[in-house]
Amino acid sequence: MGQCVTKCKNPSSSLGSKSGDKEPSSKSQGKKGTSHKEDLSPAGKSSGDLANGTKKPDMSQDFAQPLASPGDKAISNGEEFSLQRIEELFKCYKDEQDDAILEEGMERFCNDLCVDPAEFRVLVLAWKFQAATMCKFTRKEFVEGCKAIKADSLEMIHARFPSLLAEAKLEDRFKDLYRFTFQFGLDSEEGQRSLHRDIAIALWRLVFTQNTPSILEQWLDFLTENPSGVKGISRDTWNMFLNFTQVIGPDLSNYSEDEAWPSLFDTFVEWETERRRKRQQEDNDKHSDFPSTENVEESQET
Repeated sequence: MGQCVTKCKNPSSSLGSKSGDKEPSSKSQGKKGTSHKEDLSPAGKSSGDLANGTKKPDMSQDFAQPLASPGDKAISNGEEFSLQRIEELFKCYKDEQDDAILEEGMERFCNDLCVDPAEFRVLVLAWKFQAATMCKFTRKEFVEGCKAIKADSLEMIHARFPSLLAEAKLEDRFKDLYRFTFQFGLDSEEGQRSLHRDIAIALWRLVFTQNTPSILEQWLDFLTENPSGVKGISRDTWNMFLNFTQVIGPDLSNYSEDEAWPSLFDTFVEWETERRRKRQQEDNDKHSDFPSTENVEESQET
């Protein structure tokens, strides 16, 4: 999700690239179960080379060692990290033409971090980096993002994931992440103002990874089964759905059309209420097909 969450044709099944194709399982899945102490040097490169063919700095050096430039170090809350090493890490993945990490570099970055590009941790990282576009980190986003999480290497970024996930569970921080996710899903180059339905469904599944609302699956079923009536998701609908999950119970009994909910919510509640009524009727019909125990005993006595 994060930066490697992409606008593919079938985002519910693949979020790894713009073409809709995920990394071969042997490339990414093989690393998911590895220890944090494993080699997190950029994939496909020797320990001494960067992606652009230049010599790679020694990222394993003690972070407390003095750097060549006195003003290059930053210290926050007792933790020291190097702006120079952040810049060097960025160069490992940046595009040859653009001063940014693009899709190919992003896939290598996720792979080297031992994370699936389609998982929640990547979305959270993009949120902390305040990335404006999917599959892209500008130099400023990457540098400022690494400074924000106090990390200047793959190992340090990976080590920050537990605290980032814990932060994302806090109500006010999750609200910020949730609203970020809508903007993140828009195609800024096309000037989009609403999310494509399939992209919205994929992002809803992703952003609610840690705390899934009881009504989420019914809502996504509604969107999936009514494609002609739901072409896009507006910012207002996206934002209000979070309120909807917090206020409306799973039985929908406390929903009121008199309140200022988007009209799509009215349609959803009507659709879900009717679907539940039909299921209840089907269950009743099934039970009525079987004679009661009392009737069976009377028939045997006769």
